[in-house]
Amino acid sequence: MVRSGVVDAQFFHADCLDVFRQQPARSVDVIVTSPPYNLGVRYNQYDDSLSPADYLEWTSTWIAAAARVLRPDGSLFLNVGAKPTDPWTALDVAQAARPHLQLQNIIHWVKSIFIDKASLAVGHYKPINSDRFLNDCHEFVFHFSPQGTTGLDRLALGVPYQDQSNVTRWRTAADGLRCRGNTWFIPYETIQRRDRDRPHPATFPSQLPEQCLRLHGLKRIETAMDPFTGLGSTAVACLRLGVNFVGAEIDETYLKEAVARAKNAVATKAVKVRSLKSEVRSRKTSNF
Repeated sequence: MVRSGVVDAQFFHADCLDVFRQQPARSVDVIVTSPPYNLGVRYNQYDDSLSPADYLEWTSTWIAAAARVLRPDGSLFLNVGAKPTDPWTALDVAQAARPHLQLQNIIHWVKSIFIDKASLAVGHYKPINSDRFLNDCHEFVFHFSPQGTTGLDRLALGVPYQDQSNVTRWRTAADGLRCRGNTWFIPYETIQRRDRDRPHPATFPSQLPEQCLRLHGLKRIETAMDPFTGLGSTAVACLRLGVNFVGAEIDETYLKEAVARAKNAVATKAVKVRSLKSEVRSRKTSNF
């Protein structure tokens, strides 16, 4: 745990498999990441349209590499979405992890919600024009662990009981809080210009990795990792919470933005940010 000393953030301009190979076995406490979904999203340096078989083979490969570096009581929080026309994608990704890790929890990240009682609609999502499919307002966050027995700090994300009489009914209640559960409402921040404010085509708010880190238990996290760093949301969450960070990103433009966001996230005196160049190879070349 790094709370009073200098927090170290390492950013590698490299394929994630190369960076995984550089990490000692059982050296990472938590991995929070969101890989490409293979939905045809336009990235700068990556073709997000592999065949389903190639995509799942690659997914199994990087998850195996992630499992090697995770501590025995570690956690992998894997955010993945799907499109209405192919809802199996996210579930296929979870299945690809089965030979390597145990699926311990399934968290539903709700990005937009409508509350009937208050006639209130909040959050953002990508609307679709279809008479067959609903707008997709949520994504999965799969929580994997080596044995399926990793202890969690459930009340770190605790919410108050609506009926205080329940506090005395449940002996596990602490400070009037209960477990938040596996449905998290985390909306995107409203932006004015996507090219300027969110130049990456698929990123998550820093609140999402922050909640994952808190759920795992901050007291026992020394190092966290994001093998698909993107704009650095996981890095920002780590630095704000005093956790060492290791990230990999093949796109230099995204990496520079991630480093800049990390430096702006906290007082620079308390953070050591290192951007480390390495050989960058295409996914197809390096993984198949």
